[in-house]
Amino acid sequence: MARNRARRELSQNFLVDTAAVRRIVESARLSPHDLVLEPGAGTGAMTLALARRCRKVIAYEIDPFHAAKLTTRTRHHSTVDVVREDFLHVRTPHEPFAVVGNIPYSVTSPIVDWCLRSPHLTSATLLTQREYARKRAGSYGRWTLLTIRTWPTFTWQIAGSVDRQSFRPVPSVDSAVLRLERRSTPLVAPEDMAAYDSLVRLGFRGMGGSLYASLQSTGAAVQVSKAFAEAGIDRDLAVGFVRPDQWLTLFNTLR
Repeated sequence: MARNRARRELSQNFLVDTAAVRRIVESARLSPHDLVLEPGAGTGAMTLALARRCRKVIAYEIDPFHAAKLTTRTRHHSTVDVVREDFLHVRTPHEPFAVVGNIPYSVTSPIVDWCLRSPHLTSATLLTQREYARKRAGSYGRWTLLTIRTWPTFTWQIAGSVDRQSFRPVPSVDSAVLRLERRSTPLVAPEDMAAYDSLVRLGFRGMGGSLYASLQSTGAAVQVSKAFAEAGIDRDLAVGFVRPDQWLTLFNTLR
């Protein structure tokens, strides 16, 4: 009973499909030189597969029962460190690293935010609820504030789906592999990112019912009209339907 209660509190659904593990690890596109952080490692379904692809895996598991099992399972693997700690409280490494993991659904957004704030993160390959991944990757033709804000620095894409039957216990929803990758060359210069972020935040405030109305509230009506024409955006278009590339055109025209 205690184990079941702990599992519910920690949103633990363990991946048992070896083919799914292989697809996720392949999607991470790791090199033998990579340092990998694995949040929510559980009992290690993915840990050893990752260890075969990279230089070092630091596996984080907050549940003491599963952390102990994982420590035993990996005791002969010098490339794996098991840490019993909440991943969200971990300091980011001072060297390039990747994050790969089957993360608890309940802390998906905090873990994604942690990754985006980490200056040395190269990529994050995360198994999330499929609905979350599709919204962030623009699969519905709509784009979220978070995706647009970070688009100049990160790509967002879905690297495949994982059926709910691949887990034990079986969750109520299907999952998807969400991959974030830091761009080698940002689409907006670092010194201009604050201005870009301000523009995006203003647009998503929804003033006047459309992006056009929101941006016109700055008083620069002529410039906004020119920018919309350059980007090919209809003036009545709701902000969520404006594509990332159109946002970049707006920014470059307005600045």
